[in-house]
Amino acid sequence: YYELGWGGWWFWDPVENASFMPWLIATALLHSAVVTERRGALPGWTIFLALAGFAFSMLGAFLVRSGVLTSVHAFAVDPTRGVLLLTILGVTAGLGFALFAWRAPAMARGGLFAPISRESALVLNNILLAAATATVLLGTLYPLIREAMAGEAISVGPPYFNLTFTPLMFLLLTLLPAGPLLAWKRGDARGVAERLWVAALIALAIGLLTVALAEPRSLFGAAGLALGAWLIAGSLAEVAERIHLFRAPARESLRRLGGLPRGAWGMTLAHMGLGVFVLGAVFETTWKAESAEVLQLGQRSQVAGYELVLEDVGGVDGPNYEADRATIRAFAPDGRLACLAHPERRLYPAGGQTTSEVAICTRGLSHLYIVLGERRALPDGSAGWLVTGYWNPWALLIFLGPGLMAIGGAVSLSDRRLRLAAGKRAAPAPAPATSPAEGVA
Repeated sequence: YYELGWGGWWFWDPVENASFMPWLIATALLHSAVVTERRGALPGWTIFLALAGFAFSMLGAFLVRSGVLTSVHAFAVDPTRGVLLLTILGVTAGLGFALFAWRAPAMARGGLFAPISRESALVLNNILLAAATATVLLGTLYPLIREAMAGEAISVGPPYFNLTFTPLMFLLLTLLPAGPLLAWKRGDARGVAERLWVAALIALAIGLLTVALAEPRSLFGAAGLALGAWLIAGSLAEVAERIHLFRAPARESLRRLGGLPRGAWGMTLAHMGLGVFVLGAVFETTWKAESAEVLQLGQRSQVAGYELVLEDVGGVDGPNYEADRATIRAFAPDGRLACLAHPERRLYPAGGQTTSEVAICTRGLSHLYIVLGERRALPDGSAGWLVTGYWNPWALLIFLGPGLMAIGGAVSLSDRRLRLAAGKRAAPAPAPATSPAEGVA
């Protein structure tokens, strides 16, 4: 987003996928570990996910560093290093899965649970995350397999992932707020629906308002914003249920709020962060604007009501690069100066590589993203500079959402209550001491 100079934050690039797959599997692992810790169920599946997460991490290192993938993100292209990484992956993952296959039949099965329960919700979460990982894996490796078998070079891009990955994630995120409200072992689906009706009403209202007011109209955008609102409101509904909001005196609710364990706060922050990310991703994807024009000094271009004026372009010598740096004044729709931008186009002579150093003007939660392109000749014989402007609405939420998720994870890890409880469950309870008379009795 900051370095490539094209205003995007995700493009389903193979190297992006290589880092995304371990994240998906690790997310499934975290939720599976909750079931294993609380109920003693799914121990084999939890161990399998841990092994798979490590294997996907090693696979990502191999794909990025071996040179088998063509990507702007790939680096350290070294076939020898790739063979070494592939060998490490084969040995470690192979031995791990072999040991798992040998010891899995001896693992305890764990407690039983009803189809409608928190355990079942977490199992469904794991199934959908695993299926999503499989679709990303197939889209990433299929071009390599096709080229190796048929000698035909093809590419798998966003259309495939949008048609396969997006429906799985939409279903997962739609069901997510219900999981924490279900009871362990046996839940009440009707009771969960009664607790989430306010969140559903908020999501529906936001979706309908988006369809009615947003320009241009987009059913995808309306559904996405409704989904993000559903995740945030559903997370707050779970907190409200824990503190008996509106069902207990205000003082009692405040006391319960202060007594919530950090693990519960961590889960709430993580799920809310996911909703914040969805809002940002949908806004930036659906309602972004772009303009690209060749400008001479003093000329103007417009993007989303903002006016960009190219004032100057001068040379700059960096420590290991040469650059052309522009001075661009950006004026807001009301005519006020929004920012003074200095995008650069850099050349690194050692590697012969040209990169863009973008200028980003933050406007609330949105970004005015300005890129200086190459110098181009005009029909009249003069020359100008290609200036590209992007209006990325609510783009900051794309980064704030994962930030909230990371904070939620840190808060959960800080909860000693969970670790102490796990230790107490693992330790056998001491036998009560009895006197001979008590034994006879």
